[in-house]
Formats: sequence, C-alpha cells, structure tokens
Amino acid sequence: MRKNKSKKKRNLWIVIPLTIFAVLVFSIGAYVLSFYVKVKNTVDKEMHEPVESIDISKAKKKLEDLEPLNILLLGVDARAGDKGRSDALMVLSLDPQNNRSQLISIPRDTRTTIVGKGKEDKINHAFAFGGADMSAATVKNLLDIDLDYYVQINMEGLKELVDELGNITVQNEVEWSDSKYNFTKGSLAMDGDMTMAYVRMRKQDPEGDFGRTKRQRKVIEAIIDRGASVGNVPKINSTMEILGKNMATNMEFGDMKQIFSDYSGTRKNMDSYMMQGTGTKIDGVYYLEIPDEEIEKTHKMITEIK
Repeated sequence: MRKNKSKKKRNLWIVIPLTIFAVLVFSIGAYVLSFYVKVKNTVDKEMHEPVESIDISKAKKKLEDLEPLNILLLGVDARAGDKGRSDALMVLSLDPQNNRSQLISIPRDTRTTIVGKGKEDKINHAFAFGGADMSAATVKNLLDIDLDYYVQINMEGLKELVDELGNITVQNEVEWSDSKYNFTKGSLAMDGDMTMAYVRMRKQDPEGDFGRTKRQRKVIEAIIDRGASVGNVPKINSTMEILGKNMATNMEFGDMKQIFSDYSGTRKNMDSYMMQGTGTKIDGVYYLEIPDEEIEKTHKMITEIK
C-alpha cells in the first residue's frame, strides 16, 4: 500500500485540471473580477460538455447541500491523428464537513470491463472508445461508486500553458535521460516540451505510474507558482484560450465557483492512494490485474467519506 499525506497547502490541489483552473481563480486576486465575463464564457461555452453517465441534477443537489463529491479527473494524451487515451485517471473525493479530501489513482493498464463495449480491456482505452462518457461509466462500474463531475484536460495543453506562462522549475528526485533531455537530480528549469517529457516518462522510474503521478504533481505546483506571479496577470486571456481548447468538464462556471468557495477547506487534509495489482500478459499485451479485495477496499475508501 502506497499512501502519501501532504502537509503543504499548495501540494494539496494536485489535480491537473482543477489546479490549472485554480491558478486563474486564486492566483490573480482582485484582478479576477475584471476578467469575470471572459472566464465565465470560456467555461460555459467552450469547456462545458455534459455526459450521460453522470446525473448532473443529483450532483448539483449534493453541491447545494454541501455533501461529499466525487470528481473524475482525466489527463488525456491525445496526439496528432489519435483521439487519445486517459493516461492519468483519478477520483477526487471532497469532504467539506470534515475538511478533508482524497485522491485515488487508477493505473492506466488496469484490466476491467469497458462499459458500452462489453469486453475487458485496459481502462485507459475507454476514452479512446467513447470519450469521457465511457470513461466515467467504466470507472463507476469498476468501483461501484457515484460520480458527480468530471474534468478532462489534454496533456498537450500543459505544454502550451507552460510556454505561455514561462519556464517552470521543479525539484527532480529521479535521474534519467531520454533521446533529447538529461533530467538530473535537483532543480530543473523546463519549457513546455521538456515538461511533457518529464510527466510522460514511467519506464525508468522505479515507482512506475505512481512515480509519474508524483512528477505530475510537481509540475502542477510549479505551474501554480508561475501563474501566481503578478507579471502573468496580463496573460489571463491567452491562458483562458489555451484552457478553452484543451479542457472539458460537465461543471458550469457556477459549480466551479461554489466548489472553490464552499469546499476550499478540504485542502487542509488530503490522502493520496494508487490502486495496487499484479502485472500480467494476455496474448502478448500487458495488463494490471486488480484483485477483488483491492477493488472492494477502494470502494469503501470512496463511499465511506462522510
């Protein structure tokens, strides 16, 4: 079992899509009002994409009553000529009554039934088959849970965002090289292209997907640091254009505002967990088999948040 409790506030909003939006909402302070209409229009007209597998009316009622929420987070690696797969797939649970939150990562190679296809496959293939809707339905089926919202961002959007805001700096813990970059231990300054190489690597990481998830968190923290600088306030319009092209969610702007205001205390305590399984090959293809006991354990971790 790998569990990591973070005590640093900025490390707590580690979720790729929500954190990027948080840069826009929290980092610019008094300036945000002057950009209110721009932000609202981008969210409601460009990012807003409902899905049938999530009952939004039920979600809004829970939001109104300040009940715990489950948000599916999809980091999609879509490249030229490819619809993409959800290479980062997490369930974020927010508990406003006890000011805590929980982030559970589902390994992308998890073998499970793809809802709508009627066959077993890697869970990250659900997005390629049927987008966020099929991904949400498949996660709900795997863990036997309700989902209230989803947030999806194309990982290529991270590259554009970093280049727009300026180079970011992270503290790297694992040293490795690829065909283009040397990632030394210690402080690393990275542009958008190097950032993508940094978050995509997993085969040279001794922790595999878990290590890659931690590197994604470091990148998000660095983006927040960069986005929070006063010098980047004038870039709000171009930043919103990048998000409008690369982000999708069934949240409306009002939902986001309420989550950031009424659920902000959940940042005080966050637990992170990655589902565990055993690697296997079937017909030459690698899968991660998650035992029933692990699925039940994860189900309880999510449903017992009250």
